[in-house]
Parts: sequence; structure tokens; C-alpha cells
Amino acid sequence: MSTQTEPSKRTATPFRYDIVGSFLRPRELKEARLKFQNGEIDAEQLKEVENAEIVKLVQKQKEVGLQAVTDGEFRRSWWHLDFFWGFDGVERTVIDQGYRFNGAQSRPETARLTGKIRYSGHPFVSHYAFLKGVAGEDVVARQSIPAAAQFLFELDRAENQESTKAVYPNRQELLSDMAKAYKAAILDLYQAGCRSVQIDDCTWGALCDEQFMAFMKQIGVNVAEYANEFAKLNEEVVSGLPDDLVVTTHVCRGNYVSTYAGVGGGYEPIAQTLLGINNYSGYYLEFDTERAGDFKPLRYLKDNQQVVLGLFSSKFGELESKEDILKRIEEAKQYVDLNRICLSPQCGFASTEEGNHLTEEQQWRKLAFIKEIAEEIWR
Repeated sequence: MSTQTEPSKRTATPFRYDIVGSFLRPRELKEARLKFQNGEIDAEQLKEVENAEIVKLVQKQKEVGLQAVTDGEFRRSWWHLDFFWGFDGVERTVIDQGYRFNGAQSRPETARLTGKIRYSGHPFVSHYAFLKGVAGEDVVARQSIPAAAQFLFELDRAENQESTKAVYPNRQELLSDMAKAYKAAILDLYQAGCRSVQIDDCTWGALCDEQFMAFMKQIGVNVAEYANEFAKLNEEVVSGLPDDLVVTTHVCRGNYVSTYAGVGGGYEPIAQTLLGINNYSGYYLEFDTERAGDFKPLRYLKDNQQVVLGLFSSKFGELESKEDILKRIEEAKQYVDLNRICLSPQCGFASTEEGNHLTEEQQWRKLAFIKEIAEEIWR
């Protein structure tokens, strides 16, 4: 592959070599969380361990050359539920069955409504403030949150439908309250110094999954209309935000203890709707296996948007073939200019606190490998 010199140095996300955000939880943190659950330490003692491990993590991210850093989601159990639980009117609920993955099932927890969705503050804001202070001024401190569409998807689960309809017999009121609460949370993060928000979203992975789409049609759901509802909700959340706040989104296809969800399917069925959402600066898209299809859907990207190709798997520690990665980038260039392409793992290394099946050493080696390839392409 021919190399290319960047027109100018990037100062905002996404960067040429990037991350999705979550990292393997270190042993010290896992032990502390277990002690907290068993009542052996209190919340303040757990927080001290979290703080210490996040300081170490940020330093490691800088050492591997990342220009955008996160707190690894070290204070969370889930990539999404912890955020939902932070709103007023939402409770943590244990249900009969967890999320189904290929050969695995998650813990059986969900977010359920007890009242109207309101925002009166959120734990993630103080979490971000700590990260911002640790990160300093030489890197971007990025905050990841689950999409509003993901929250809606959770409330639409069969186990939650009754409680959702009891609180919100009018669906438009639900969508309106959700968008207002989300926007308030993002603006609060902005006041804490956040200038880069990544919105994680599994809904699109589901809506282009052949098995899931067949199920939705079977129960009478119009998939295209459902996708439009997701897009409209997400767009409302990110509209009218400060101009200097960079908002990107990541589409996930399942990432739990190195397994995936569904049978797969390319982005084509939902590409025009997904990539038509306004006010996203970039899309982090999974392309690490054939399950994600080809790059043709990238033709719908807007001219001012970047795409971060998730060509590297966070599910295993072995390094990909550099030759194969370069070949796939050449394929992607048929639909989007090289200067609008970035590289990252397809997902985080630990979407839940259990983490994927690889070592911390392999995790860092993979990120160094991504940087090596990116620097070879964009000198």
C-alpha cells in the first residue's frame, strides 16, 4: 500500500489509531469489587482502588501512543446499564435470563422504569472529572456513553414492556423525556470539561442481523420504521450541542467474554439510515470478520465524517496479518477517501467487567500493532 502524508495534524477525535474505550479490569480492581460486594470494604475504599488503577491505565494508554484516553470503564459493571441506572426513574432489576451470545449468556440484569425519566445529576460526571484531571492537557480525555436508542431498546425488551407502558402509555412522551435527560447529561459532562463523547450503540448491529430481523418481522415489527425511530432519537440527543464538542458513535455487534451476538449480516439494510444521522463526526464500525459484510455501505458517509475501521479483534490476543489489514484498507478506499479512514479494535476489551479472553500484555501489544500500521500508512 502506498503511504500518504496527512494534510495537518489532528487535534480532535477520531485519531488515526484509536480505541473504543473499555479495558481489561486488573486483578486489584476485580478483587476490590468482590470485597465491596461481600461487605469487606466500603464504597470509599473501592473508589480509592478505582482511582489508583485509572491513574495507571491512563499512563499506559499514553505510553502506547494513544491520543485519546478513557478510564477503561473501570467504575462500571456494564458498558450500558450503569449509565441507564444513573437517571431518575430507573432502577437496577434482576431478571430470569441474561443477554444471549454465541455460546454464552450474561448476568441477568436490566434497567427498568419506576417513574418518569429525569436528569438531576449523574455519577458519570464526577467520574469524567477525575479522568480529565488525570489525563492532563497532552491527550483528549474521552467519555463513552450508551446511545439513547440503546436505552429505548432495553425498555422495549419483553421483560420491561409492561413497566415501560405503565409509566409511558404515550410513546412520544417517552422519547421526549429520554432525549431531554440524555442531552442534560451530555451538557453536564461538557461543563466538567468533556470535549469528546463517544456514543456506543448495539441497536444497529441487531437491526442488520439476519436472524434478529427475521424475528422482528415475525412478531409484526417494521424494522425500517424501528430503525428510523432509533435514528431520530439519537439525532435529537446530539442536536444543538456546543460546536466544540466532538460526538462520535460506535456500532457494536456483541462483545461478551470474547463472544458475539446473532448470526451476522452486512450494514447495507440500515446503512443509509445509520450513516444519515446528523452531527456525528465519525463512526466506529466493526469490520473484523466476514459477519460484518463488505465496505460498500460506506458510500453513504457524509463528506465531513470519518470512519474508524474496526479491523482488529479485541476478542483474542493474536495479532492479525498486516498484509490482510492493508488489503482490506485498499478495499475500503473504493468507497471512502483514505484521509477519512482511521483504525481501531472492533470493540473494547471488556464491555462488561468480566472482560474478553486475552491478557493485558496482549491487549497493549494489539494497540501498539494498530499504531504501527497506521504510522506506516499515514506518515
